[in-house]
Amino acid sequence: MESKVSSKIETRRNAIRNIVQCGLFAAIIAVLTLITIPLPSGVPITLQTFAVALCGYSLGVKRGAVATGVYIALGAVGLPVFSGMKGGVAVLAGATGGYIYGFLGLAALCGLGAFIKLKSESKPAKSLNIAIAILLGLAGLAVCHICGTLQFGALTGRGFVEAALVASVPYLLKDIVSVVIAYLLGSQIKRRLIK
Repeated sequence: MESKVSSKIETRRNAIRNIVQCGLFAAIIAVLTLITIPLPSGVPITLQTFAVALCGYSLGVKRGAVATGVYIALGAVGLPVFSGMKGGVAVLAGATGGYIYGFLGLAALCGLGAFIKLKSESKPAKSLNIAIAILLGLAGLAVCHICGTLQFGALTGRGFVEAALVASVPYLLKDIVSVVIAYLLGSQIKRRLIK
């Protein structure tokens, strides 16, 4: 009987911990989005990509995607959590909305990368784990950029290549560096703080 009660308490404790972690990371994404440098293309430079990748690498697939989904939902209902302190469905339906949807894929693939591990403890296996995690994060980044480029192109009347040259390519180096830094920081957060 005592073990059943203890098990129920632990289950509730884990559920509360998951909710708090998802809420905290949704808030982190929102705060880091406020750091915005507007550009003539209409696609600003922000720390969103870093924040979303950090979320995935720290929380894993499910919780990372949930936290990112919470962030998107907060913006969809009108809270000013998107870049430029904007919110509402109009932002999601606008030229840069595809990037926001793409964040779900970025968070999920970073989360997958954080939890795929080879069983061996050798140095080559550890290096391979890091490479896999970063490659999956870069695949998530590709999903994000493709979603964003498709919507940007469709709403601005540009073809895919032209839309990519305007709204994606100029940000790739920053975003790649963001994913790598997010992995390095996220792996530390996961190891020390996340259960």
